[in-house]
Amino acid sequence: MNNPKKKSDWREKLHEIIYEADTPQGKLFDIILLIAILASILLVMLESIKSFDAKYHQALNISEWIITILFTIEYIFRIITVKKPIKYITSFYGIIDLLSTLPKYISIIFAGTHALVALRALRLLRIFRVLKLARFLGASNQLTMAIKASRAKISVFLFAVLILSIIFGTIMYLVEGEENGFTNIPKSVYWCIVTLTTVGFGDIAPTTPLGQFIAAVIMILGYGIIAVPTGIVSAEYAKSQSDSHKKDSNLESKKHTKIDINSQSCPNCSVEGHKDQAKYCYKCGYLINDA
Repeated sequence: MNNPKKKSDWREKLHEIIYEADTPQGKLFDIILLIAILASILLVMLESIKSFDAKYHQALNISEWIITILFTIEYIFRIITVKKPIKYITSFYGIIDLLSTLPKYISIIFAGTHALVALRALRLLRIFRVLKLARFLGASNQLTMAIKASRAKISVFLFAVLILSIIFGTIMYLVEGEENGFTNIPKSVYWCIVTLTTVGFGDIAPTTPLGQFIAAVIMILGYGIIAVPTGIVSAEYAKSQSDSHKKDSNLESKKHTKIDINSQSCPNCSVEGHKDQAKYCYKCGYLINDA
C-alpha cells in the first residue's frame, strides 16, 4: 500500500530543490543548470563553425543530446512537483523551458532547426534568483518607469525621424538616380536611415556634389537625433529618482521600498515574489514555509 505522506514529502523535497534557491541543494541545482545552459549554447556556437563541426561533429551532437535529455528530465520533474502543472506550463519560465528543450527533437524532422537551442540563453534569467540579484532591481525598475513615462515623446520623435528619412530618401533618389545605386525610393530611404543613424554600411554612396552635401547634412543631423531620445529618458529618470528620494525621506517609506529577495515558489499555484519571512502563499494561502 502506498504511503501518501511519503509521496508528498518526496515531491515537496524535489520542488524545494528545483524551484527554490534558499537551500544549499536548491542553489547547487540552479548553478549546475546555468552551467549546462551555457555549455549547450557554446556547443551550438561551435557547431556553426564549419571547420570545427567537420572535425568534431559526432562529439558535439552526442553532447547536445545528453544536455537535451537532461533538460527534458528536468522539465518533467518541474511538472510533476507542482500541484497545478498547467500553471507552470503556461507561465513565462514554463514556455521558455519548453522552447529550449524542443529544437533538438524538431531537428530530427526539420534539418537546421537545432540552432534554435540558443533560446536556452533566456533561461539564464534564473541567475537573478540564484544570485539574489533582486536587491539591485530597484535601479532597473526606475529606468523601466522612465522609459514608459517617455514613450509618448519618443514615439512622436521616431515618427518625425521616419518622415524625415522618407523626405531625404526621395530627394537623394531624384539627385543621384539609378546610375549611382539609388535604384528606387525604398532603397534610398534605407540608405538615409543607415546614414542618419551613423551606421554607414557603405553599400550605397552618393557621387554627385549635391548628393554628397545632402549626405553630410544627414550625417551631422544624425548626431543630434541620437541625443534626443537619450535626453528624454534621462530627464524622466532624473525625475523618478527625485520622486524616489522624496519618498525615502522617512523611515516608513523606506520599509515600503524594501525589495524582498525570497526565491520560494508556491508548490500549489507556482506564484513567486513572496516576502522574505512569509509562511503562506500570498495568492492561494498554501503553506510554503513550515520552519
